[in-house]
Order: sequence, then C-alpha cells, then structure tokens
Amino acid sequence: MKFTLSWLKTHLDTTASVEDIADALTDLGLEVEGVENPAAKLAGFRLGRVTHAEQHPDADRLRVCTVATDEGDKQIVCGAPNARAGITVVVARPGDYVPGIDVTLSVGKIRGVESHGMMCSERELELSDEHNGIIELPSGEVGQSFADWLAEHDPEKIDPVIEIAITPNRQDALGVRGVARDLAARGLGTLKPYEVAPVKGSYPCPISVTIDTDTLDGAPHFTGRVIRGVKNGPSPAWLQAQLKAIGLRPISALVDITNFFTYDQNRPLHVFDADKVKGGLRVHRAKGGEELLALDEKTYRFGAGHMVISDDNGPESIAGIMGGEETGCTDETVNVFLESAWWDPVQIAYTGRDLKIHSDARYRFERGVDPEFTRDGLEAATQMILDLCGGEASDVVEAGAALKMARSYSLNPARVISLVGMDIPREEQVRILTALGFSASGSGETLEVWVPSWRRDVQGEADLVEEVARVASLTKLAPKPLPRLSTGVTRAVLTPMQKREATGRRTLAALGYNECVTYSFIDQKSAALFGGGTDAVRLENPISSEMSHMRPALLPGLLQAAARNQARGMTDLALFELGAAFHGGEPEEQHTQAAGLLIGQTGPRDPHGARRAVDVFDAKADAEAALSAMGAPARMQIMRSDDPWWHPGRHGVLCLGPKKILGVFGEIHPKILREMDVKGPAMGFVLYPAEIPLPKNTSASRGALEISDLQPVERDFAFVTDVTTAALDLVNAALGADKALITDVSVFDEFIGGSLGEGRKSIALTVRMQPRDKTLTEDEIEATAAKIIEKVGKATGATLRG
Repeated sequence: MKFTLSWLKTHLDTTASVEDIADALTDLGLEVEGVENPAAKLAGFRLGRVTHAEQHPDADRLRVCTVATDEGDKQIVCGAPNARAGITVVVARPGDYVPGIDVTLSVGKIRGVESHGMMCSERELELSDEHNGIIELPSGEVGQSFADWLAEHDPEKIDPVIEIAITPNRQDALGVRGVARDLAARGLGTLKPYEVAPVKGSYPCPISVTIDTDTLDGAPHFTGRVIRGVKNGPSPAWLQAQLKAIGLRPISALVDITNFFTYDQNRPLHVFDADKVKGGLRVHRAKGGEELLALDEKTYRFGAGHMVISDDNGPESIAGIMGGEETGCTDETVNVFLESAWWDPVQIAYTGRDLKIHSDARYRFERGVDPEFTRDGLEAATQMILDLCGGEASDVVEAGAALKMARSYSLNPARVISLVGMDIPREEQVRILTALGFSASGSGETLEVWVPSWRRDVQGEADLVEEVARVASLTKLAPKPLPRLSTGVTRAVLTPMQKREATGRRTLAALGYNECVTYSFIDQKSAALFGGGTDAVRLENPISSEMSHMRPALLPGLLQAAARNQARGMTDLALFELGAAFHGGEPEEQHTQAAGLLIGQTGPRDPHGARRAVDVFDAKADAEAALSAMGAPARMQIMRSDDPWWHPGRHGVLCLGPKKILGVFGEIHPKILREMDVKGPAMGFVLYPAEIPLPKNTSASRGALEISDLQPVERDFAFVTDVTTAALDLVNAALGADKALITDVSVFDEFIGGSLGEGRKSIALTVRMQPRDKTLTEDEIEATAAKIIEKVGKATGATLRG
C-alpha cells in the first residue's frame, strides 16, 4: 500500500515529519517497508545567482558564468541556451552527487577553462524529463536549500511516498483515510471530517440491475447510476501526480477517478460505457464455459459458480475483480454507468484463484471493504465525475441491501490494564476507541463497545484489547519483574522430569550424538512398522499423506532422517531425539522417550586401525550412560522383548523387573531397515525417562564420601553354564551374594565348546570384596566365596569349573 504525504494530509491535519509518521505507522502495526523522499537527494543543492556570463573563448555553444553562491563567486562553464546573467539557478558544487547523470562532481576543465560545479536542469535532478535548459527560479536567496524552496513553492515535486505492509486483518488500512485514522488516534494530527452529500438524479436510470436469488449470498448489495454527457480525457495534473507517485499509470479521467477511490477510501468502483451495455445488468453465477475478454486484454473462461455481471449479450465483467474490454471506457465515451457493489470476500478469493487474476479490486474485496460505504462511495465518485468530466447524473438504481454489520462487545478497562501490563486510564481507552471509529459507553465496570462497519476483523474482547494496546504503544511498556510467590530462597522452577530431560540431552550430546527435532506426524506405513498407525492416532486434517498419523515412537523419525543423510553421502551417523510418542489419541495417552541411532563406523579412518563398525555394545554403553546420568540405579536387569522392530537375537531390555522397563537397546531388524530405505546395520536404543525412580533423598547436597582404609580382596571364579545364559545374569547373581561386602563384579574371560561339550561355555568373573570394619580373615573370604557359588548356581544353574 503506497501513498504520498500530501495525499495523507488531505485526511489528516498534521505537522509531523515523514520520519515521525513512519515510526508511528510501524509501531501501530502498519509496518513501513520503504520511504521515497525526493527531498533527501536534493539536500546538498543550493540556490545561486548568475552575475556575469560571457562567451567561451573556444566554443560557440558554451558560456563562462560567474555565479554567486553561499561560498562566494564560482566560475561555472555551462552549455544551456538559457544561461545568462541575472537568473536564479540551482548549483551543484564539487563533491555533490547528481542523481540524473549518476556523477559525483569535481573541479574540471572544459575546453581549457576551469569549471567549479554545474547549474542543473530538472532531468539532472530527476524532477522531470525537461533538459532543454537549466532551472530558472522566479525567487529565492543565494545559499538557500533547493529542497526548502521546493517545499515552499512546488511541494508536489518533493512529495514523499510511504509504502506500508498490510496484514490480512487490517483491510481498513488499504485506504489512505484508514491510515490517517490510525495516526490521528495515536496523536499525530486531527482526522479531517469526510462527509458525502447525495447527488440528486435528474432522470430515471435507463439501465436496470438485478441479482439472481442464488447469488445474493455472494453479492448482497449492488448500486449504480448512469451519468450522461461526460467528457472523458486526461485527468487533472494533481490526480495524475498522485497516481504516478504510487506507481499507477494515469489512463483517463473516468478510470483515474475509480483508481483514486480504490486507494483513497478502499472502495473499488467500475465504470461501464453505457452506450455499449445492451439491456439491463444482471449479477449471477456462471454456468461454466462462458468467456470474457477482460481489461487486461486476456480472455478468461468461467467455471460453474463464478460470479459475473452480464447484459443481454453475455458476461461484461468479472464481479469484484475486473471489467470487460467490450464495455470499457475510452476517450470517445460520453455516457457511463458507475457501479459500486459489495462482494463476499471468500467467493471473490475463490474466483480470483481459479482464474489466476490479480487486481487491486480483488486484493481489497477478498480482504473485505466497508459494506456500509457502498452507496456513499457511489455518491462521492459521482460528484467527482461531475466536477472533472461534467455530465448529468440519473437516479440511483439499487439491488439488494447493505449488510448490517452492527455488533458490540463488552470490554473491562481493568482487564485491559492487566493483559497489556500498562496503566492506561479508562478515559484514555475510551478516547482511543472513539478515535478509531468505535463507540464506547458504560458507567459500570465494563464498557459496551460498538464496532464500526469497516473493521470486520474485530470479533471479540481480545481484539478490542489489541486495538487499545497498539495505539497506546507497547514501546512504552516498562519491564517489571514478576512478583515473588514466596519469601526466602526461591524454589526450583524446573520439575524433576524437566531436569531429567535436560540432563539426558546434554549427556547424549556429550557422547557425540547430534540432536534431531522431527515432526510428531509420520506416514501410516512407517507408524505401523513400530506398532502404531491405528485410527486412534490418525489426523483428521493432515498436512500431507506423509504426515497422517501421530508417531508411536521416535525411531521412525530418526530412521527417516538417516535415510535422507545417507542419500546425500553421510554414512557415519549418530542421531538422537528426546520428545513425545503417542500410544493413543487422548491427551494422556502419550509418553516421553529418548531415542538414539548409530549407523556406520565409530570414527574416521586412521593409521592405527581403531576404526570399526558400530555394534550392539556401543548402543548398550550409551544407553546405560544416559540412564545413569538421569538417575537410574547402577544395577539393572537385561531381558528380551518381543517387539518386531528389534533384531531377535541382538537386543536387550534394561529394566528393574519385568514391569519396570527403563529402556531398550539393540540392532534394528533388517526388515525395518529395508522398508525405510536405510543401509544397515543400524544400532539404536529407546529410553523412558519417566520410568526411572525418583531419588528418595531430594536434597541438593551430596552425602558424605565413604572410603575404607582396609585392603580390598579380589577372587576369581570360573563357572560352566549353558551357552544361552547371559553373562549379566551371573554378574547380578554374584553381586547379590553379599550386597554390603561385594562392591564390584566383572567378566574377564569367556570360553565356549571344546572340552566343555556342545552347548556349554565357561565365564570367568572377578569379584571385589571391600571390608568396612576389619580386615577379612581367610575363613570369612571362603564363606563369602561359598555364598557366591551358591547364589550363582541357584540363579543360572551354573557350576564351578573344576
């Protein structure tokens, strides 16, 4: 949306500078995208007076002039035919940039004579295309700024142009008057009154208008009238200048008037050549297949349901979007039919998108124009046509009726202060709303606020609060600390689960994993691979077919990320994500997971051969490290699961019992990798932070460090057991033999087959015993060893190797 400062001042009585206006507009929510200020590039040019001029000694068309400037007399060589003594000119001095010729001046010699600057023409200063001579001013003092002289004598030539961005909810600001209203409410001037006087018709309108019943929902109100005897031609200079300044091409007086009201009042209009309209005008829906040559010289084919305006010959206008070439106005037009109607925004948007037409009318109607200004817009435009083009107006012909947009909402001034955080007195709130065109009244705690017809975006109390806040200016909002909920030491803000999740993220990142943030939505096929994909977690309105279901786990998203990375040459991956997974469609049917994925090698190639493929034990070590950091007990059981996405023989469940599962680690099943287009093998883990027991001691302080001064004792045991027995089962059994005395058990050897027989293996353990009170005797060591043998035997069926 563009407008000039002078255009704005036709609605706003203000002395504010362009800079103040631009700052205020951005603060009001009408972001200024640019300001074209011609005065800025003329700031360095000063007025001078030619005191003497003589013929150049070596050129017939050049003259050597002595020019009085604010820096004294300067010698300037000039080739303009009107260069002579006694005229007031615009001087560019050495060092000045001349925009019209893209040159920064310096002292130079022209045919052997020094020239200290130049006297400028209008084209050289980009004021016009005139370059037959230098600028001659009828007045002005030597040394006066040329920009100041123009501001006083010819302000249109330096009229600043302001461009603002319009958000979809501020359709009222698509007219200069709407912008002026906001600035007046802010206090940058006074909004000038705008009254529309009806133009009395002198004869019945010869063109009738009807709206089909099935079209009334899209075109509830249509007004028009014939103006005969007009003289169409170029519009006045002031109107052409305003339109040119905002980038519009003047066409003719009639068309320029409709464009003027489009930008001035946000009221698109259309003029038909009345002599080319056959019969009456009918607003109806197209059957489909009809065609129209529009004013942009393109032919459009209508679809069924598109709204059109037709006469007896067929469609003559695309309703609310663009007129037809056949009934368009030309310089020969003498009788016109002026149309002002209101069109439904949604249906205009549908038609515009279907036909791929972009026009100023569509842009405004699909955002919503003032329905109560339809008749007034017709009257105001009629008067302007009569003033500029002459003619005689008919009576107004009207179909339908203006929509009644009257509505009111309650507003509690105290709640405004609470929500905005600023002390805005009740009287100031009423003043702001009144200045914006609202009507606010009420003597109790609440105000009854009536919304003006041009603000269809205001739909409740929250919108009223926003209006008050933006005009009052949130830049005045002073930062204030939140009130203390309790005295003394502030309580912890984060919950134990939030702390646990943060710790898990830091730990996995420290282990070398890259964090991923994937969508909570995945495709049905991928969800089904991990136990999901049911109707309970299907989205009613998915973004795409690849995001149709809530994810049952985090691994599918990580595998999809891995596939994308592998497709781009990244083969060694360590990814993790911590987020929610969903096992149902209800709010409480979700749980937090921390998942990791390892693919490829453990590191880059090196001369020492340390590089190797990742394996299950890498995933196990990282899972245990993350669980430990989040507060899991050091001693956990490892069991099997029946989840089909894990390799059946290469995974384990980390738990504190069959019903207390803290996580799962292992190799991803090759079938899953094939389905998700991932090159394996791939190792992964899934942890459940919420399942980790909370510590009994919630104190932030650590307990006393216990160090024994007695010598520990280590004993080695070799047990023979079945080949399917897990080594961890033996380790846990040995630890449980005497929890107070035994501090560590580790595996240091494994032997399978041989003399042990088929299906048998030997596992060697080192057991560390740490006495607390006294040094262990040999009998006590042997008694503990016997307990270990017995405990391991009962738990696993293992026997001591002979």
